[in-house]
This record gives sequence, C-alpha cells and structure tokens, in this order.
Amino acid sequence: MAVKEKTIWERFLAPVFSLLIDEKELQRYSQSVDWEAESQKFRRGDVEIPAYYSTQNFHGVERGYLNSGSAVSYDAITQYVTPPNETWVRQELIDEIKIAQPRRILDLGCGTGSTTLMLKQAFPQAEVIGLDLSPYMLVRASHKAAESNTDIAWRHGNAEKTGFQEASFDVVTATLLFHETPVEVSESVLKEAFRLLVPGGQVLILDGNQKRLREQTWLSDIFEEPYIREYGKGSVDAVMGVAGFKEVRTEDIWFVHQLTNGVKPLPVNDTATLNNLATQNSVFTTPTVDDNGIQGYSSPTV
Repeated sequence: MAVKEKTIWERFLAPVFSLLIDEKELQRYSQSVDWEAESQKFRRGDVEIPAYYSTQNFHGVERGYLNSGSAVSYDAITQYVTPPNETWVRQELIDEIKIAQPRRILDLGCGTGSTTLMLKQAFPQAEVIGLDLSPYMLVRASHKAAESNTDIAWRHGNAEKTGFQEASFDVVTATLLFHETPVEVSESVLKEAFRLLVPGGQVLILDGNQKRLREQTWLSDIFEEPYIREYGKGSVDAVMGVAGFKEVRTEDIWFVHQLTNGVKPLPVNDTATLNNLATQNSVFTTPTVDDNGIQGYSSPTV
C-alpha cells in the first residue's frame, strides 16, 4: 500500500505554528465542547454542502472546515497569516462602511465570527447575522459572542443561496472567503449579495491582494488553498460589475490584502428612496423582513 506523502503544511508549517500557539489551551478548549451536539443546534436540513467545499482540504486539514479541528485552530493560525495585524486588517472593512446607521448586516462565510463581532461592536443598533457552511465554525463563533456578551444571530447556510428575503439588508460583507471558492462560486455569491441588498446598500469584500498573488504563485502551494491560484488570476472588481454593482473600487490594504466595495444602484427616479436616505440616514426601506427561522431577533423595520 502506498504511503500518503505528507503535505507542505504537515512537513513545514505545522511544526512552525506549534511553536507559536498554545496547543495545550487549544486542546483544553476542544475537549470541553461536545462538538456534535452543539453543531447540531446550527445544522439546517435544507442546506446542501457543495462538493467544492466538502471534497477539498484547506490549510492541510482533511475535509477542510467540516470538522471541529479547523474551528479550534482557525483563530490561532489566522492571526499569524494576516499581516501586519489581523484586527487592523479587519478594521479596514469596518471603516469603509459608509452607511452611518445600518439596520441589518449580513456577514457571508463568517467562519469563527471575528469580523462579525467587530461589525456588531461598530454598529450595536444593527441586527447582525453571520452565515457559514460549517456548523463547527458557527459553534466557535457562538462561544466567542457569548464570551464578549455580543448579540449576534448565527446561521448555517450557503452564501450562494442564503434563503433570506430580497432587499432585506443594508450591508453585506465577506472576509477571507473568495480565495477559498472557485470563481464561478464567487460570482454567484455576489449576485446573491446584490439580491439581498436594498437599493443604495453596500457590499464589501476583504481578501488577499490579487495582484500580489499573481506575482507570488508559490503562496498557493505553501498555504494549500485549492482555489487561490484561480482567485489570484481573477478580478473581484470585474465580477462585481457583472453582478450589477456600481461605484466599485478596490484598495490595497497593507500591501498583501485588498478591500473591494460597491453599491447597489438606486432605481431611476426613485425619489421616495432618495428622500428616505436624506431624512433617516439609512438605506433601509423594505417594509417587511422574513427572518427565516432566526429566533429572538426582531425585524429591523419601523
């Protein structure tokens, strides 16, 4: 029987990170959680896990994020691979939100909820929802929210087809998601974001710098990201334009990251929406919102 060759992650990176992180503390936390029981609280029967997500290894971890090990180790590792400082990088997204008082925010591919938590802290009056395909990541996210006494709704779901009502969010975000999806999936995610936003709503995508990734193809192999080469060759700007967004702009963030944001255009001659923007300083105009099974979170409508 052939012996499986160790991955680059197993041979080189795992030993390095073992020196940087507190493995005993991670093990203690991991063993303190009944992962199957807690993940079951988030699992939705109507969510189909796509093959691009379930059949690939991410960061050298078998089955990617569909296991508790990824949920336990994600934060410990991400802090070292998001230079110069993970919180600073995520804060760049928060600072680019131009809607002063968003009432409903959706964080797609929220993972362990790091950006989601920052969104809620920045906009405490807003209903903030974090959506992810991995129920294990949502377990970790919920623990972090509980520790910080932060009120967030966590939802198991696919960013390509969320099930939320059309035009029911002011802001839609995604952080470190697109480099982990095939290009056609990223296109579907942005089309879904466009559908979900109210006219004048804003989408923000924070991820690796595509120009740098095109120049440094060796990064793809080191971090064992199955779709990162494809992502590096693409253009989030272009995909946003295809999805229908206007005022699309990408900025370099700390050289190795990029932040792309766009706006869902207002209907032509929609004076009612324009007046609402001027008087309420909010783009939310939808009269009803379907919470789709999220309990304990009232509709943001007034």
